[in-house]
Amino acid sequence: MSRISHAFQFCALSFYCFAFSLLAVVAVNGPATAQNAVSVVSDARVAGDLKRTRFILDMDGEVGYSLSFLSRPYRLVIDLPSVTFEFPRDFTPKGRGLVRSWRYGSISKGRSRVVLDLNSPVALDKTFLLPGVQDQPTRLVIDLTESSPDEFEASVGRAIAQTLPVGATASVPDEPKAEEPVRAADSNLPVIVIDPGHGGVDSGAVGSNGTLEKAIVLNFARFLKQKLDKLGYYQVHLTREDDKFISLGKRTKIARGKDADLFISIHADSITNGAETTRGASIYTLSEKASDRMAAALARRENYSDVIGGVDFSDEPEEVTDILVELTRRETKNFSIHFARLVVEELKSATTVIKNPLRSAGFQVLKSHDVPSVLIELGFLSNNLDEKMLGSDEWRERVSDAIVQATNSFFRARIAQQ
Repeated sequence: MSRISHAFQFCALSFYCFAFSLLAVVAVNGPATAQNAVSVVSDARVAGDLKRTRFILDMDGEVGYSLSFLSRPYRLVIDLPSVTFEFPRDFTPKGRGLVRSWRYGSISKGRSRVVLDLNSPVALDKTFLLPGVQDQPTRLVIDLTESSPDEFEASVGRAIAQTLPVGATASVPDEPKAEEPVRAADSNLPVIVIDPGHGGVDSGAVGSNGTLEKAIVLNFARFLKQKLDKLGYYQVHLTREDDKFISLGKRTKIARGKDADLFISIHADSITNGAETTRGASIYTLSEKASDRMAAALARRENYSDVIGGVDFSDEPEEVTDILVELTRRETKNFSIHFARLVVEELKSATTVIKNPLRSAGFQVLKSHDVPSVLIELGFLSNNLDEKMLGSDEWRERVSDAIVQATNSFFRARIAQQ
């Protein structure tokens, strides 16, 4: 018998031994089943680009997890307890941005793993678990940013994020903790003005169960302010801190009077047609031409607030047409759209959003020419599910966290200088 034949027989024998051992592992351990799995993973997705990429796992329960980097080739490993992967029938893992591709499965009894194959070196920006609320699943979120080979290699071989309680956030070590922020002088902190819509005689939308928009948005705005204040990175102000009417023009004047770097107006919408099926959050920027009929109708209703409050428009100043003001307005609009996009990406991981959640219309409250401004619709009080959700503490926690994350990304460069 020739050497080639011997070699062939040896390779064949080795292959069969490997196949038999693999079958034995599956027979002993098997895939995670409903009996031994701690959670069911029902969906996963990748979003972003080559500078920043987000990976999300949807599951029906809270799990501990750990992350670690491997090199040659570049990979991120997500270790989980035993979970069942029950993706839709036509589901295919797809990469995007910094993630070339990814795979998943059971690696031993009581352990599951997801491996992200990376296009280039990355750094872990943050990772957190969002608790399930209403019909929203628990979500494991991992944010990656571009990095250098040396920085990546420094992270290889050590756990960069270990088991965390739901709602906690892990980042690369050595960053200051939120509870013990490194504060800069107050004069150097970005100024944020949060505007709870309506108030006083103007109650805004009213839910089918009597929920008042003015109460929902004030409660949420207070909570969001507390979270931002706790970070120590910002000076945060509210346009109203109780149930009182403030004209739309005065709201923008408050923002400009505070030299605001960002203006966030908080609302909760209501519609008549399609109320049973239309639900979810959305975010608006200023545009004289509305992005769609719903946006145009919403702007008309919101701009009617001053009429409800009995405001006299006779003393309102005429529109300024100076070319420098117009250039500033264009730059402000670009900043507003940038922040709006960041919020949309965060909200997608935190709550239900409507189709095409980034919209625009001629909102009077967004017309400061030098303050980046957005209007966030938390949901639809005309929808029973949204109305119930808007009163949930868990939902409020998730959505406020999403807006905080977007705000931190928006001011990332200035925070780094503090």
